[in-house]
Amino acid sequence: MSNFRLIIEYDGTNYQGWQRQKNGPTIQGEIENALKIMTGKSVTLTGSGRTDAGVHALAQSANFHCETKLTPEIFQRGLNSLLNKDIVIKQCSYAAENFHARYDVKSKIYHYRILNCAIPAAVGRQYAWFIQKPLDTGAMMCAISHIIGKHDFKAFEGAGSPRSHTVRCVFHANLVEKEHGYVVFEIEADGFLRFMVRNIVTTLADVGTGKITPEDFRQILLSKDRSRAGATAPPRGLFLMDVRY
Repeated sequence: MSNFRLIIEYDGTNYQGWQRQKNGPTIQGEIENALKIMTGKSVTLTGSGRTDAGVHALAQSANFHCETKLTPEIFQRGLNSLLNKDIVIKQCSYAAENFHARYDVKSKIYHYRILNCAIPAAVGRQYAWFIQKPLDTGAMMCAISHIIGKHDFKAFEGAGSPRSHTVRCVFHANLVEKEHGYVVFEIEADGFLRFMVRNIVTTLADVGTGKITPEDFRQILLSKDRSRAGATAPPRGLFLMDVRY
């Protein structure tokens, strides 16, 4: 019995998220179907965590156990030939027998892309949230400083979040202005609550548009009251960039 690790890139636009379910195609479900074709066996793929419907990944990490003579190279080529073009196996390798893609995670890095300009984009519109009103990125950076470190993020938790507690440690958070009006929120933490990044982003956008102040943002964090934070940002701007072990 071998343990295989996959690094997966996917465009989540047409999927109901990572976790397999009955009401539509998922990333996990598509890869497991392809593995069954290759091995003739039902294989369970374990991801580093769930991404929601419409969320993308550049380096999702997953592993599966299988008794097979197929090598990682054969799995990579075979899976990429069977999967739709919006799912790509970037890497397949042998992993230690006890490696677990979810439980061994030390941190994850997410990016959220905002297009902040007067006119929306036609090309690439499915990969960013368009905000027409100019954003005060300096004020947003002040607000971001309040989430670095260990905090209770209950105010930014979506309903139905599977967790035992709402405390998370943010190792890094930043806002980077790119060309052509793009603004990218970067965050690395030891774990994330459901919709946590997207709820932080909308509340930061409220700071950027002057609806609330950076101090208001801090008070929202401290309140642990979800109703005080912004609505959930669209999934299309969110990317899982890396998983660290």
